[in-house]
Amino acid sequence: MNLKSLAKDTAIYGLSSIVGRFLNYLLVPLYTWKITAESGGYGIVTNLYAYAAFFLALLTFGMETTLFRFASKEGEDGKMVYSNALRMVGGVALVFVALVAVFLQPVSGAMGYADHPEYVLCFAVITAFDAIQAIMFSRLRQQHRPVRFMLLKFAYIIPSILINLFIFLVMDRIPACEGVFHRFNDGVGLIFFANLICTAAVTAAFIPELKGLSYGFDRGLARRMLSYSWPLLLLSLVGILNQVADKMLFPWLMPGEEGMRQLGIYGACVKIAMIISLLTQAFRYAYEPIVFGSAKDRNSPETLADGMKYFVVFSLLAFLAVMFYMPLLKYLVGQDYWSGLKVVPVVMMAEIFMGVYFNLSFWYKLTDQTWWGAIISAVGAAVMIAFNVLLVPEIGYWACAWGGFAGYGTAMLLSFLLGRKRYPVPYDWKTIMLYAGLALGLFNLSVFLPEIIGRELPTAATLAVNTLLLAAYCLPVARKFILKHKTT
Repeated sequence: MNLKSLAKDTAIYGLSSIVGRFLNYLLVPLYTWKITAESGGYGIVTNLYAYAAFFLALLTFGMETTLFRFASKEGEDGKMVYSNALRMVGGVALVFVALVAVFLQPVSGAMGYADHPEYVLCFAVITAFDAIQAIMFSRLRQQHRPVRFMLLKFAYIIPSILINLFIFLVMDRIPACEGVFHRFNDGVGLIFFANLICTAAVTAAFIPELKGLSYGFDRGLARRMLSYSWPLLLLSLVGILNQVADKMLFPWLMPGEEGMRQLGIYGACVKIAMIISLLTQAFRYAYEPIVFGSAKDRNSPETLADGMKYFVVFSLLAFLAVMFYMPLLKYLVGQDYWSGLKVVPVVMMAEIFMGVYFNLSFWYKLTDQTWWGAIISAVGAAVMIAFNVLLVPEIGYWACAWGGFAGYGTAMLLSFLLGRKRYPVPYDWKTIMLYAGLALGLFNLSVFLPEIIGRELPTAATLAVNTLLLAAYCLPVARKFILKHKTT
């Protein structure tokens, strides 16, 4: 593996992902300061975006990974692979929107939005656009075009910021718009329509990338691609269930205003923990094409080992940075929501488990045994759902946090145990465990320092001490990379 290429592409993909997600960080303070926790409005946002994520996985049905796999195979036409994937996903997306439109009233009622069926239709169209975009973005990754990828991701950002700022800072002050603002749950529903406008704009920007449609459709290739992708569909569905099932189930497990209030608090605080998912996503965007492209290389296991080590080291760095600077980061959400901040470390560790599981998952992808991924993820999802069903009525959103931790931890452990026999990889567990132990020790020192010294430190002093602790983690990381650079 060319680690310099991996680092460069990860930086570019990471920049686009981070900037895109930074929009969420930028808007979360706006939402949570303008939408009170008691109203449950942010619970609606959290719930509907969870449904959107689930159906996005359904509509793409594993075609992103399938595109990479078949485009890298000898004897396969990469352009035809792209055309097939785009046509199949696009066709399914159109059928999905049509079905939701025809059965809008019963579907909206079943989801608890009988008074606002337009929310459901809006999300159906957004999800369809996103599914089509997923294939086109995957094509850019497969072609190693991170700059084009980044520019198209950026196309979403500016109009979304401007529209949301208008909705929550200006709209309710305009007499002519005041009625519209209150009609949609004091601006909550307008968030969804803003998303639709911006997603449609990005889709329009992709028009030059539609050239692949001219390559037609190969039915034989389509059957082979579907045979490979259907286990990935199951994998994607159960994988996304691990991420969003708690937010989808919560209103059913804790109905009423209290349920939406707690869901809103949990959904807002989880945003702070999502920096780990940013890192995982950026790493994945750069890492997948490299791994599949070098699948026939005898050094492929070493590639996976290096990737795992670097991911864990930098994920733990991100974890410590978030936790050490929580006295500042807590202002990303409104004060109404601060009661949920205690779940952040649990959620972040769950996200790290998910990232490790992603790295471990290549053994069944490279050996074309994707059905193993479906089984492993299904077990993890079952564990997570069980935690929620049994514990949400008792401990509220804490069940969501611990359910994710247990579910991802189970999937991670199973993938490791099964993979070491079927596709041995020389992971550097000594280094990984060394940094894990160091990170855990520094985190606990920060948490228990007030008890050790017998008093609470002022915020400025706490930040100063935590900065020193973060430096204590960074020093061996920097030393290791400097030495590696000198030797190469």
